[in-house]
Amino acid sequence: MEAMKESVVRPTLVLFAMLTVIVGLAYPGAVTAIAQAMFPDQANGSIVLKDGKPVGSALIGQAFSDRGHFWGRPSATSPMAYNAANSGGSNLGPLNPALADTVKARMAALRAADPGNTAPVPVDLVTASASGLDPHISVAAARYQVARVAKARGLPQEEVAALVERSIGRPSLPLIGEPVVNVLRLNLALDGAR
Repeated sequence: MEAMKESVVRPTLVLFAMLTVIVGLAYPGAVTAIAQAMFPDQANGSIVLKDGKPVGSALIGQAFSDRGHFWGRPSATSPMAYNAANSGGSNLGPLNPALADTVKARMAALRAADPGNTAPVPVDLVTASASGLDPHISVAAARYQVARVAKARGLPQEEVAALVERSIGRPSLPLIGEPVVNVLRLNLALDGAR
């Protein structure tokens, strides 16, 4: 019986050690090396730099609240907005009165920030994404904010509108996805405009 236990234990430990090296070290190391060689920007978090210093990621939204910047989608993360450590949506269904109240409050805030804007409010400016971290807004949401941002900065609306048009990101595949605007990159371009 003892001999049989020893004959099973040794191969089991050898197999365990081999799998640990292959699956725990070799495979992750190879994947990391390939990612760093072929997609270094994405592998390192798509960090956005300003004057050589990191200011955020192109993949995670940031809270912009002053009238002179474009605002992103609302974030449902807690305890603070755009908390990447606590990604998740609000989980409120479309018939939930709390969601309706939240959307109404967000619409009122948008209208108060830009009282002259009578255009329909784009849905992505009043609803959080499933992750709560969405760094993009629709082209309509960016265009909706042009007048407010231009007025707050004392810039001609045409100049701000042209900046939005230059910031539109096209989908990777022609028939999949819609054009979007990365809010962080747009605001950085806006800050650099004047």
